This record gives sequence, structure tokens and C-alpha cells, in this order.
Amino acid sequence: MTSDSDRSKRGAAAHRTGLAAEETAARLAAERGLTIVERRYRTPHGEIDLIAEQPGLLVFIEVKARRSQDEAAHSLTPRQWQRLEAAALHFVSVYRTPTNLSDPAASTTGPDLRFDVVLVGRDGLARWIENARGFDEF
Repeated sequence: MTSDSDRSKRGAAAHRTGLAAEETAARLAAERGLTIVERRYRTPHGEIDLIAEQPGLLVFIEVKARRSQDEAAHSLTPRQWQRLEAAALHFVSVYRTPTNLSDPAASTTGPDLRFDVVLVGRDGLARWIENARGFDEF
């Protein structure tokens, strides 16, 4: 039988692991020329780990830390994707307007959106997956 104390310790360790993985992802984002604009963005629909931008592009970054990168990849469920997409659209609708108003297309479409995933294994190695989920349907 597992005690509440054991669960609490595991939860705290998982939280620290998640924060460390997010820091790794933020560093990788900077190396890719992205600027982090939000961390752990919460909405009624769910949370987005990191939101980054480049001119004309918003990147929503989901960070998954597990024992292995494969295990991290398999932890993303269709339901979780739905929540992440709803949270991303919430962010866009509330906080973003087109950045280049001199471009007529930008004034109607806004910035491009992309969903990336960063998989972090217990060994600390990370794999960045660009365009892990498309926004084609939006």
C-alpha cells in the first residue's frame, strides 16, 4: 500500500523533473532563435508549457519528461492534444493581434501557429519535434 507521504514525495519529484525539462526546452528554444513569451500558460481549457515567438510565428511548446524519450512521446493522448489546441487558440484570441499590419494578409490571418514537442528522457537528453501537430483545421 502506498502512503500519502510517498505519493507526495513522488509528486514533488515529478514537479521538479518537469520544471527542469521546461528549462531545457526554453534553452533549446533560445538556440533556435525563439523568444519565450509565456511559461505554464493556464486557461480554462488546459495549460501550455511554453509559448515562444519569432516575427510572424507563434510556437506552442509541449514538454514531456519521462524515463525515455519514447515513453514521453507515447504520453501525448488525443484528448491532451485537444486541450492544448484549445488553450493555444485561447491565447491567440485573447493576447495576439497581427504583428505586421502593413501586410494585408497578416491583418486578416494573424501570425502563423506551430505546435512543437520537446521530449526529455531521464538521461537529460532532449529531442525537439517541430510541427508535431498542425493547425491546418483552424
